[in-house]
Amino acid sequence: MKITVQSIHFNADHKLLDFIQKKVDKLDQFHDQIISGEVYLKLENVEDEANKISEIKLIVPGGILFAKEQCKSFEEATDLSIESLRKQITKHKDKTRAKLSEHKVLINANEVSDY
Repeated sequence: MKITVQSIHFNADHKLLDFIQKKVDKLDQFHDQIISGEVYLKLENVEDEANKISEIKLIVPGGILFAKEQCKSFEEATDLSIESLRKQITKHKDKTRAKLSEHKVLINANEVSDY
């Protein structure tokens, strides 16, 4: 899967980029048809320690999945975003499977009634 990482207001370390790539690649276990992904890393200019934001957008057949988390470190924010996306992927797959099975039932019912 192709991932683009953009760091806003800072330069991301190579270790951080490798960490993000490894984590996002694990999402392939849950949905093998992920087309691409975009990761945005932002530093907010606030006094709070939790000023690091990780936004991840995945493009899958039939929709776009998005997760945004704000934490003390980019690694923690990325982990939480990935977990949120994993849940979204599971729900998205269940919905598409349900639609496909309903469609197959309707097609089979129409074929039986035609005879």
